[in-house]
Amino acid sequence: MDLQFLGATGTVTGSKYLLARQGRRVLVDCGLFQGYKQLRLRNWAALPFDARALDAVVLTHAHLDHSGYLPLLVRQGFRGRIIATPAAFDLCRIMLPDSGRIQEEDAENANRHGHSKHTPALPLYTEADAFHALEFFETRGFHEEFEAAPGFRAEFLRAGHLLGSAMVRLHLGALTALFSGDLGRPHDLMMMPPEAPGRADILVVESTYGNRRHEAVDPVEQLGAVVRRVAGRGGVIVVPAFTVGRAQLLLHCLARLKATGGIPAGLPIYLNSPMAVDATAIYRRHSGEHRLTHEQCAAMCSVATLVNTVEQSKSLNQRKGPMLIVAGSGMATGGRVIHHLKAFAPDPNNAVVLTGFQAGGTRGAAILAGAESIKIHGEYVPVRAEVVSLSNLSAHSDGEETLAWLRGFETAPRQVFITHGEPDAADALRRRIEESLHWNCVVPDYLQRVELDDAGGTGAPPRPSPAETLR
Repeated sequence: MDLQFLGATGTVTGSKYLLARQGRRVLVDCGLFQGYKQLRLRNWAALPFDARALDAVVLTHAHLDHSGYLPLLVRQGFRGRIIATPAAFDLCRIMLPDSGRIQEEDAENANRHGHSKHTPALPLYTEADAFHALEFFETRGFHEEFEAAPGFRAEFLRAGHLLGSAMVRLHLGALTALFSGDLGRPHDLMMMPPEAPGRADILVVESTYGNRRHEAVDPVEQLGAVVRRVAGRGGVIVVPAFTVGRAQLLLHCLARLKATGGIPAGLPIYLNSPMAVDATAIYRRHSGEHRLTHEQCAAMCSVATLVNTVEQSKSLNQRKGPMLIVAGSGMATGGRVIHHLKAFAPDPNNAVVLTGFQAGGTRGAAILAGAESIKIHGEYVPVRAEVVSLSNLSAHSDGEETLAWLRGFETAPRQVFITHGEPDAADALRRRIEESLHWNCVVPDYLQRVELDDAGGTGAPPRPSPAETLR
């Protein structure tokens, strides 16, 4: 069997893992690259395999760095099955069309104002492409064994990162492979913890925070302190947030703060993402997958004023503070939040609150690093607002939490591949696993291909093979 790493190597985006065995091919995840331009250009490059020859895609969860390439895959001829958990499918039904719609709007805006070097600027894919991709989805519940393709028996385990997020265990003859997807945290405010992993011969594990430890602080109180401080000086708080997962967590925290007097009772709070509104309703539908009670879900859904139209979004930029705006996207790569940054980042009375990982090359990463200006719509916008990072709101396990989860394996995997992390984070996790658990670890390269034997080991050492692609 062959395993090829087609994304999430040296970066936290673009997750794609191609498995080939006895003439069958299965892709675990199918995500978009984000961040640096050289990564984003990979979204436009030809796939290193024939989409028409792929039997199935097994999806760990709905975030676009794991699912966002699916419309392109279908447009390139894929006609197999896309298998996900029911909640992941519900989220993809709103996220993928929204992604296509935003790309169409960005291309239209670039053509209207001449922001692009391309004439004309084109969307990577359209809303219609996304709706077409949704026709190929099938759902399977946690612990429900299914055959992704002949010879590929699979099951989903709870990953605790996001509604519907899963680890994927694949039984391939005598070989068992486990793909962690994005691992959640043991004491997350909303999500249940990741399940114990059991057994696997081959492990592919994420390392987003492999070189970090989340702060031992109460994130609700930390958020409240920021809001009180900025509102007290009449400022506007702009919170770029992943519209699925992080936005709901923020709303839950804000509802708790309002209920306890932790933030001003009359502070206007806006949720400027129609997709986040739809996603919040999905949390109520899948109540068995998170910790919130019915009453807490209701409070989460009612704490903010919902901003639906473009006109309503634009009107917020004309308002004075104090107020708080939660808007997508979490790394400020697109969507409505960049318009709010353009309006409010230049004022030192305001604040930009970052609540999750900021991949290199994104506006969020530049803001976090202290950039004096960021480029939006072809112009450089000064960043004079206070910048606050609330890393403890992350839905990714840190290095210590990941190690604790790894210790739950019944027996040591024969080989561990560390992915979905920037170079420092991935290598730090590799060292920690080797030193504390004494497991065999590799940080693979982009397009690296590995032969795995049916006895449960690697039949050949990992090697880069950009020319030897599976077709």
